Amino acid sequence: QRAAMSVIIKTADEIEKMRIACRLAAEVLDHVTPYVMPGVTTGELDRICHDYMVNVQGCIPAPLNYAPPGYTPYPKSICTSVNHQVCHGVPNEKVILKKGDIVNLDITVIKDGYHGDTSRMFLVGECTPQARRLVRVTYECMWKGIDVVRPGAHLGDIGHVIQQYAENAGYSVVQEFCGHGIGLKFHEEPQVLHYGRAGTGPELKEGMIFTIEPMINAGKRFIKMKPDGWTVETKDRSLSAQWEHTILVTADGYEILTLSEGTPARP
Repeated sequence: QRAAMSVIIKTADEIEKMRIACRLAAEVLDHVTPYVMPGVTTGELDRICHDYMVNVQGCIPAPLNYAPPGYTPYPKSICTSVNHQVCHGVPNEKVILKKGDIVNLDITVIKDGYHGDTSRMFLVGECTPQARRLVRVTYECMWKGIDVVRPGAHLGDIGHVIQQYAENAGYSVVQEFCGHGIGLKFHEEPQVLHYGRAGTGPELKEGMIFTIEPMINAGKRFIKMKPDGWTVETKDRSLSAQWEHTILVTADGYEILTLSEGTPARP
């Protein structure tokens, strides 16, 4: 591993291991998809994913007991963020998904020491046009960001196109959380902001791997932390959506590592 401005450039061997871990993370989302329906608890979705990761894939769920500085260890194996929850929603038995909910399932697995990280939005039963539009525009935001990735582009280019697209749609971008480099560690350099100015920030180089995971709010961008110390919500209780892929910078563009059979088509 050689570091460019402390950003780790992955070797061919590491890239191959990341391809495997990232595909497995996406396959967890494929596996859980049929269970995301009215009447299921987020705790049950966590159990389904945990059992699949551990017993079928032979993976370690990265969030379980994960404890960055200042946080208590995360108690579950996935994050389930419902409606006005922005990110890091903690699964439990009391939260029963109902018709019209939107929910983000965020999956990170560790395979052979390497982390694969991806998340998807799910519409639970029939949703309002407003909810569907937020989910769709957020997906388009992620893709806008992905499409600017190539050697010589700057990290600010990603944030710029995402922010512009979201705000033109009448939405706001959460600024306190961002994408991140990923590999042997869950969170590495660089930070991938989902807002900002084109042409600013570190230059992208072949062999970098990072996530793009915009959190887009229907209302204002401001957030608050729930007493559990993990779950983040919109301050104005407006809906929030998020999608996430892990991206490799290639010689002439990018490769999305978190693809699987069930990955929704690009917009």
